[in-house]
Amino acid sequence: MTAANAHRTILAVWRIEQPRLITSLARMLRDVPLAEDLTQEALLAALERWPETGVPERPGAWLMATAKRRALDHLRRRQMLERKHQMIALEMDEEQQAMPDLDAALDDDIGDELLRLVFTACHPLLSREARVALALRMICGLTTEEIARAFLLPEATIAQRIVRAKRALSDSGLAYETPCGEELAQRLASVLEVVYLIFNEGYTAARGDDWLRPQLCNEALRMCRILTSIAPHEPEAHALLALMELNASRTAARTDAAGEPILLLEQNRALWDQLQIRRGLRALAQARDLGGAGGAYALQAAIVACHAEARTADATDWSRIAGFYRELAMVVPSPVIELNRAVAVGMAEGPEAGLAIVDQLADEPALRGYHLLPSVRGDLLQKLARHGEARAAFETAATLAGNQRERDLLMRRAAASARMSS
Repeated sequence: MTAANAHRTILAVWRIEQPRLITSLARMLRDVPLAEDLTQEALLAALERWPETGVPERPGAWLMATAKRRALDHLRRRQMLERKHQMIALEMDEEQQAMPDLDAALDDDIGDELLRLVFTACHPLLSREARVALALRMICGLTTEEIARAFLLPEATIAQRIVRAKRALSDSGLAYETPCGEELAQRLASVLEVVYLIFNEGYTAARGDDWLRPQLCNEALRMCRILTSIAPHEPEAHALLALMELNASRTAARTDAAGEPILLLEQNRALWDQLQIRRGLRALAQARDLGGAGGAYALQAAIVACHAEARTADATDWSRIAGFYRELAMVVPSPVIELNRAVAVGMAEGPEAGLAIVDQLADEPALRGYHLLPSVRGDLLQKLARHGEARAAFETAATLAGNQRERDLLMRRAAASARMSS
């Protein structure tokens, strides 16, 4: 195996195993930032060793064993100054002697441990922005650059937030727990945001060679189902579950056999999962029954429901979708929402109307470097038969896109526009 292939394999394993490693160490150490640091050290050890020795038969067990040894070394260097550390180190020693293989540690059902980690990272002591950035870094395994792209902010800003958040968690001695009652309510909005961003990274990967990361979508859905059970009267929890179920229902139709993306209007709707659509619609109805029809997630779910209920692309009620986007923009003003509204308006009222909205967003600072702005513009220009401008817009979008599959799609669209203009 070449070094490049080994590195790709290591990073693929890391994406899958990182949440388990952090949750396991955080449960034992009662220190989330330290657990995250030790898992990073295990990754570095793998990057150093595996290209020479080959990938172990059980790579997850190898990473777990390495991380636990680093944890023991850390505690011993501290000379067991605190009784808590003495007890933890003893427990870890005993566990390693009793379970040298460590496969059982990976096979354990982590239950709501991952969700407990999210709640810990979303403590009110931290700012909302810091909570979400820290959770995405530790749980989703996103790089600082990928998180910055999700927030449309400079990478340095996100890096500072993560550092400050980890320091605050370490200094405060916060409990590793799932809160109850009022404390749960205080953290729930941030937790929902984290879960949705995890889902989004799985639904359309910001980086890499794959368009989808299904394990992240499934993990986000699992956590949200737990959230609806521990907060059954919270409409936005049900609304978020609806939004994710409805989006996930299209998974089988979103890529072809080679893994290339298929745009929404070109998807084979017979492949959409009707059972998942029904589950999503039930969750949306529950959110509305609880008085949450006007919430941010409920409005987004209502938009996706319009697509799910249309038997064909031509049957889509774009005017209704544009109306939902107008309501959504009043709840959470955002240039990204306005860009999505431009797409809906372009479909409902014609591409000129949509392009007028897009052109108003051209100088929006938050969208500078956002690949979907020139992508949407290129689509509208192509519909107006302004093929030369459309080609240039698609090429610009391709240079800004972080995902290789998305770049390839945009370059194919640019080439098609070029053929039309000749």
